[in-house]
This record gives sequence, C-alpha cells and structure tokens, in this order.
Amino acid sequence: MRRTTNSIPKLHVRKGDTVKVLSGDDRNKTGRVLAVYPKKQTALVEGVNLVTKHLKPSQANPEGGRNEQEAPIRVAKLQIVDPKTGQGTRIGRTKTEKGWARVTKKSGTTLSENN
Repeated sequence: MRRTTNSIPKLHVRKGDTVKVLSGDDRNKTGRVLAVYPKKQTALVEGVNLVTKHLKPSQANPEGGRNEQEAPIRVAKLQIVDPKTGQGTRIGRTKTEKGWARVTKKSGTTLSENN
C-alpha cells in the first residue's frame, strides 16, 4: 500500500489571529490575519507587506490612480502573539472535552477549540 500525505498542510496561523512578522522589510510589525491560503502557505496580514496597485480609469473610478493594499506573506515568517504577554510565541495542541485546542507555549492560554 502506498503511503499518502495530506495535499493541503495544516498551518499554525488562522484567520483572526494576531501575528508578528519575524523577517523581511516589515520585521517586528504586528497585525491581524485577514485570510490564509494553505496551498500556497501564505497569509494576508492587515497593515503588513503593503504594495501599490495602479488602477486604470474606469466608469466607477474615472480618475484612476494608485491604491495601497496588502500582499500575501509566507506563514513561516509569522509568529502568533500571546494574548496575555503580548510577545511572540509558539503554538501547541492539547486534547480537551470538546476536541483539540490550540494553546500558546509561553503562557498556556487557549486560543481556539476544535482544531
């Protein structure tokens, strides 16, 4: 029997988490995760990795112009921020009555249930 692997990896970052950027131009910035793309292993973080998008004039926007928006960033460069301490922390998983829960390694705070 051939061994199979999960084609979509499970990531430590989820939508709504507060994260800290570990490397790159936006190092040490924090923001909320807006979207996660598991297949590409990237996430969209509020206020981080901003790029300028040039808009052509259209009926809705006759002037055209430039728009600043977030671009996806690799999840390997992101670390969860502990709600108690406000510092970056790693994530562990523990079994509870309801199912699996994400727990921070620094303070042991439960982030979310049924993961």
